Amino acid sequence: MRRLFTSTPIRTFLLYPLVVIGFEFAIRGGNLVFVPWGVLLLAWGYLQYRLVGNYRLHYGGGGPGFTVPPERLVTEGIYAYTRNPMYLGHLIFMLGLAVTFRSWFALALFAVHLPWYKRRVLHDEAQMRTRFGAQYEDYQKRVKRWLPGLF
Repeated sequence: MRRLFTSTPIRTFLLYPLVVIGFEFAIRGGNLVFVPWGVLLLAWGYLQYRLVGNYRLHYGGGGPGFTVPPERLVTEGIYAYTRNPMYLGHLIFMLGLAVTFRSWFALALFAVHLPWYKRRVLHDEAQMRTRFGAQYEDYQKRVKRWLPGLF
């Protein structure tokens, strides 16, 4: 049971959808709003997380997440455009929950996670600088943290 609350992927892709659906179902008296095009954001976020995760494991080694950090710095593929595509997948998925169920609760959940992910990224970046040194610092100069060309 503890793993449900400590594993970010389980929270994002399993627990949060169940909580959002339950909350929206309850406050709307059993009339769940469903916006079909929001499912595209859900699929995009989840697939980005899974596919990029597999890509990072294949090319960077290590384990899933940062409990076992990558053995090699991955700067190709989607990592040539954004340094945190897996975390971005989580955020896209959470935004998709808000859109799909037209949920202010899910939007608040998304908003609460923005600073949480920023703190997590700053921590991960410090680990990467320690592990890969100048190579990672050069990568940081070339590739934006979140969105290509923006920030």
